[in-house]
Amino acid sequence: MSQTITKGIKALKDEAYEVVDDISIQDAKSLYRHDDYVFVDVREAEERKKHGVIPGAFTCPRGMLEFLIDPECPVHNKIFAQNKHYVFYCAHGLRSLYAAKQAVEMGLGPVKNLEGGFFAWVESNGLVAQES
Repeated sequence: MSQTITKGIKALKDEAYEVVDDISIQDAKSLYRHDDYVFVDVREAEERKKHGVIPGAFTCPRGMLEFLIDPECPVHNKIFAQNKHYVFYCAHGLRSLYAAKQAVEMGLGPVKNLEGGFFAWVESNGLVAQES
């Protein structure tokens, strides 16, 4: 049986950008330590361990996002119950874009996606810490 894929990653990306905007690295660097902003790292543990994290970021593997956001879920994390701005990031910005879209659709907001992701952050000499 062959599959007929009717929507590819380009269409998914375009749909996500209908509800989520990027935040530039420059703007993000000026806000990441601000109390009103939560940076959400949706990369997997191996990526964080190998490459580090943005200091103070909340780690939320993409596969756990919906569970941690949902206040009715037993594993809900109160970090998603705050009146804050959320900046999602992954390695290059696509997984986090999809995650940010899902978060917005669940009612979280305001939400932004880090343009270019973690590696763009690193290339711009953004601070990086080893995951603790």
